[in-house]
Amino acid sequence: MNDVATKPSNKRPASFYFCSISFTFERMAYYSAKWLLYIYLTTAIIDGGLGISNGEAAILQANLVAYTYLAPVFGGYIADRFIGAKYLIPLGAFIMAIGYYVGSVGESVGMINLMIILVSIGTGFFKGNLSAITGQLFKDKKELDAAFSTQYSFVNIGSFIGTTIISFIVFNMFNTGKIGGFSEGFLFAAIICFVCGVWFIFGWRFLGDAGKRPFKETEEISVDKDKKDTVKKPLTKLEKKRVLAIILISFFSVIFWLFWYMSYLSVYDYMAKFIQTQVGSVNVPTSWFDSLNGLWCIVLGPILGILWMKLAARPQGDMSLFKKLGIGLLFLGSSYLMLIAAEFQRGIGAGEDAKASMIWIVLFSILLSLGEMFFSPLGNSFISKYSPKRILSVMMGVWIIASFLAGKGYGYMYAFVLKFDMMQAYVGIPIVLIVAAALLFIFNKKLITLVEGNEEDLEAHEAAGE
Repeated sequence: MNDVATKPSNKRPASFYFCSISFTFERMAYYSAKWLLYIYLTTAIIDGGLGISNGEAAILQANLVAYTYLAPVFGGYIADRFIGAKYLIPLGAFIMAIGYYVGSVGESVGMINLMIILVSIGTGFFKGNLSAITGQLFKDKKELDAAFSTQYSFVNIGSFIGTTIISFIVFNMFNTGKIGGFSEGFLFAAIICFVCGVWFIFGWRFLGDAGKRPFKETEEISVDKDKKDTVKKPLTKLEKKRVLAIILISFFSVIFWLFWYMSYLSVYDYMAKFIQTQVGSVNVPTSWFDSLNGLWCIVLGPILGILWMKLAARPQGDMSLFKKLGIGLLFLGSSYLMLIAAEFQRGIGAGEDAKASMIWIVLFSILLSLGEMFFSPLGNSFISKYSPKRILSVMMGVWIIASFLAGKGYGYMYAFVLKFDMMQAYVGIPIVLIVAAALLFIFNKKLITLVEGNEEDLEAHEAAGE
């Protein structure tokens, strides 16, 4: 069998949709459990939670996010050298299922930490390797941007469904008086991951030979001597500039994702206390804020895709990646201002009886999602395009470490923010983000010169061994 599936009628292969649906299952479990973890930890013991402080809970949730970013580095290493990725993926799903099950029976912070460890290990085997197999399904690598964009929609469908259903399970189906169905919520995530693992095993036939052997064995090997000579060459001047650009963008990535992740905790706490969540006969749970983000990403994806195409068709070409990141930072900063607007509406410093309109939370979610969608063109595609090929894995590592730092840091940042007055905190955060965005706009042309150069001159340098 071939490792690239046949594409009937010029459509994407069935194997691509099989992989994308696998992501839907896994992300459905992850995003629902991510929300549930914070709510469970901060809910009073008498109401069925663990009753720890918001700051401590933020740090624990941040650990889940951070280590699920870091673990795929090690899972990818194993798939590269030892075991085929398609065998590691269902193993990862089953380990995640065990982790979430531990959360469903856990009644201590120690058990929650064990859940985080198991889910991180499982994610390490699952997430990056599934993306790598997706990349093997297409002969024409020009199709990958559109394919991964479509797969991103499947991720958001999982997020939307998971966070919508989980609140119903916790607060309605298994609510017994004051005690929420937290255990059943984590159990739901465990079942979904178990189903995902079984689904993947039964769907192996769609993959052909993709992911059957370690990736190192399936690479097309060029002349070893030429590869060794290339590795020994020092970086050219242009390559050094591009490395600097990647490091700078990674720094702004830390800032963006640090406050992006923290925004959820801010909304959870503010919405539960100060927003009118009763809409008609429905009491809107905080998990639906996560659902809104998934929904807006699904809706905005095609719209922004058309925008990027129109911009790229202009004589001057597409908007620079640095400006896109700057706009993403501006949208993110403006989203926090929605909490300030809500505070003005209900009366600054008023008690919990004074409620602001739900519209501020909806606007917050729209701005947050717009920020994410403007930022999304960066990341792996930016590094793949501009990194010197002989140090590509190192540069990918820089980006992963940046994501890990943001994931690890936002819990501590939130614990720090809680020490300040609400108005001070949520005015200060937009100022930081606006300043960061302004720097990207001010130095846009200089940043462009770091990555754009004369490729003919670059090849001449390489040919000369410079």
